[in-house]
Amino acid sequence: MEAVNVLTHPQIPGEPTQTSTTLLEKATATIQGFGPVNKIHQHLCAFHFYGHDMTRQVEAHHFCGHQNEEFRQCLIYDRPDDDGRLIGIEYLVSEELFLTLPDEEKRFWHSHEFEVKSGVLFMPGVPGPIQRQDLEKVAKTYGKVFHFWQVDRGDNLPLGIPQVMMALTRDGQLYENLAQGEENRAYMTGPAHGIHPMANGGGKGLQTVLREVECKPAGVDHSAARVFV
Repeated sequence: MEAVNVLTHPQIPGEPTQTSTTLLEKATATIQGFGPVNKIHQHLCAFHFYGHDMTRQVEAHHFCGHQNEEFRQCLIYDRPDDDGRLIGIEYLVSEELFLTLPDEEKRFWHSHEFEVKSGVLFMPGVPGPIQRQDLEKVAKTYGKVFHFWQVDRGDNLPLGIPQVMMALTRDGQLYENLAQGEENRAYMTGPAHGIHPMANGGGKGLQTVLREVECKPAGVDHSAARVFV
């Protein structure tokens, strides 16, 4: 796709961090543990587009940790330095776990085969041979990702509801000005059973929307309120 100008790092409103706050953070960092964050072991860079609008593409820096060999979870930032905005999360599962999901759920998950094989998903700063050891596994996985902060439209705060995002599946989808670090890995293989037809939105656009409903009050025995017809 032709290059476009993309707003990806709007200025956050508010007063600069005070020295007293910085000192307090240093104290709590010394006292407290950060187990979940400390499990982060790798940085993946890729590109997402909104499930309902492929023209809105976002550079996404994933900081990931394994829960086990078949499941990893990632915090997503708009840039990799200490000024990065936390804009979303992604879960990655093996093909085996993906196939256990209900078909309606599969639509929310995207494949990684094209991203990896084309080279647009990569590990910044990591030598190619080391990258390839893990990316051969990533190529076989599926991911489910939501973005909370629409930095591409210039939002300086996280506004609105989380949006389901998707990933690239063929040539010509990524804007030229976003492409970087490409390395041909065509020899790698994707899911053993091929990309599932219900993945990647089932071939259709997806958008998260908000609707108003009655809120169930706490302390009510909802089992007694069942209606039988």
